[in-house]
Amino acid sequence: MGASGSGPLAGVRVVELAGIGPGPFAAMLLADLGADVVRVDRPGGAGLNIDPAYDVTNRNKRSVLLDLKSPDGPAAVLDLAERADVLLEGYRPGVAERLGVGPDACLARNPRMVYGRMTGWGQEGPLADRAGHDIGYIAITGALGMIGRADEPPAIPANLLGDYAGGSLYLVIGVLAALQHARATGTGQVVDAAIVDGTAHLTAMIHGMMAAGGWQDRRGANLLDGGCPFYGTYETADGGHMAVGALEQRFYDEFVQLLGIADAAPARMDFDRWEELRAAVAARFRTRTRHEWTAVFQDSDTCFAPVLSLREAPAHPHLAARGTFTDHAGITQPAPAPRFSATPGAVRRPPARPGADTAEVARDWEVPRLAGQEEL
Repeated sequence: MGASGSGPLAGVRVVELAGIGPGPFAAMLLADLGADVVRVDRPGGAGLNIDPAYDVTNRNKRSVLLDLKSPDGPAAVLDLAERADVLLEGYRPGVAERLGVGPDACLARNPRMVYGRMTGWGQEGPLADRAGHDIGYIAITGALGMIGRADEPPAIPANLLGDYAGGSLYLVIGVLAALQHARATGTGQVVDAAIVDGTAHLTAMIHGMMAAGGWQDRRGANLLDGGCPFYGTYETADGGHMAVGALEQRFYDEFVQLLGIADAAPARMDFDRWEELRAAVAARFRTRTRHEWTAVFQDSDTCFAPVLSLREAPAHPHLAARGTFTDHAGITQPAPAPRFSATPGAVRRPPARPGADTAEVARDWEVPRLAGQEEL
């Protein structure tokens, strides 16, 4: 199995200093796009309690094992950085500098390199040195407070909104933009990707709506946050759920017709009777199972969908037809995204085992200092 794939980033070399959460996911995205990603693992692991054989965020990568607190560890990282296009790290501010692998040291060896930094709070600010996790980052940006029912605490969207949407995706966007700049000018730079910045950026449309008077600054009172009875989720007779997004008039008309409440439902835009409409929709959905309602709406433009579990999702006919999920090395997992007509990505390698590729990388990247590190 080759180090680089045939994706649009084939030939791009990336060094990932091992961490958890959004950093590894960002590196996986680059690897899925064809980059040759070398993950620098440390003895004892990065702290995530998962068997490396199942850590899908390390697919399509190779791993070397280095102790950055040893005399040769930082020097080996700098040797890799000298040959890389991108380096990613997710330490607290100042840690990479103290280890001797910060931006100044790396860019001195390779002025064209892009140095990507992934943190929750950012490189500066009153909270920069504080510990944190996704839930706190999305809390202070206002994003968490938007999610959930009006009479309940905010709903926690796993760690998808902060770590991955506000973190990993913004790091990848920043790195690719800086890589384009470096190739055009010969000058690398540092990308400061903070989860608080990215998550706040995701709320841009909502801030615009709020300024225009079209969004109330409270949960469960708006068009897209569950306040609207024809944009939400409803329980079915078997304890399953259906998701409805019939916002436009023609989609709504078909929805209430197929649901069987067209003649009795209050007017769609009679806001004072939205709770009555919600109750009518909920009562009807509880009369049939999720499977039965799926069959009712199957061929319609009602903007519906059954709410599936993670294990159910790969078998959905649409996702199966598109190959949205794939099986590789015995693991069902999301396939690389997005898709490219000329340079498609692929799952080429199983999750990298810590240190398993040290000798191979030492040869391919011509870094003899890595030789002998397998025994750490």
